[in-house]
Amino acid sequence: MRKRMIAGNWKMNETYSEGVVLAQGLAKELADGTGDVDVVVCPPAVDLKGVAEVIEHEDAPFALGAQNVYWEEKGAYTGETAPDMLTNIGATYCIIGHSERRGYFHETDEEINKKAKALMAHGIVPISCCGESLEVREAGKHVEFVVDQIKKDTEGLEITDPAKYVIAYEPIWAIGTGKTATADDAQEVIGAIRATLKEIFGDEVADGIRILYGGSAKPENIAGFLTKEDVDGALVGGASLKAESFAAMVKASM
Repeated sequence: MRKRMIAGNWKMNETYSEGVVLAQGLAKELADGTGDVDVVVCPPAVDLKGVAEVIEHEDAPFALGAQNVYWEEKGAYTGETAPDMLTNIGATYCIIGHSERRGYFHETDEEINKKAKALMAHGIVPISCCGESLEVREAGKHVEFVVDQIKKDTEGLEITDPAKYVIAYEPIWAIGTGKTATADDAQEVIGAIRATLKEIFGDEVADGIRILYGGSAKPENIAGFLTKEDVDGALVGGASLKAESFAAMVKASM
């Protein structure tokens, strides 16, 4: 039985002090625990230290995640963050391959694959994103497109503990647009992702890898997605910026 996960991606929102207040509010909202649900918050890099301190001081029931990483250990890579830097600050998860990174910053599947390997070598769990554009979906090629991403993103990965790798399926056309994929839409693609993982890693590992839905997920629709057998939680954007709404999604998943 896979544990559910609700992960919050704050994107480029919240200053250091605002991030501390948001984390404190979430700790208060979840003071009674999260049951059998893993909760992760992924603030901007400049907020990581502040949120890490809230987690420690409040004994908050959520883990710290980053939004990006570079695959080199150190060196002349201005503006980048190495895996060991994330480990040192207390991050145990890291989002990679988000559609905004792919779109705005032209990240490739090959680069995402390098990031996954670097993170896993440092004991950080990747939350590896995949998803199709509206153009691809309307052409009826969305399953083929996402499966191809998965094959490239996981190439050469060694996964013996399925809890150490997470996938987030995020249809690009449903991110920040007000449009939302239906639960059946999500299951169609996520089911294909799991079938592909079985081909790559075998049934036992693939059945243990958690696959999240991302794309305008909110308290009002999370329950519907979780009725689907292959949907294990959500990667939450805007709804994670308010402690009450994010906590409501966690509680709906318990």
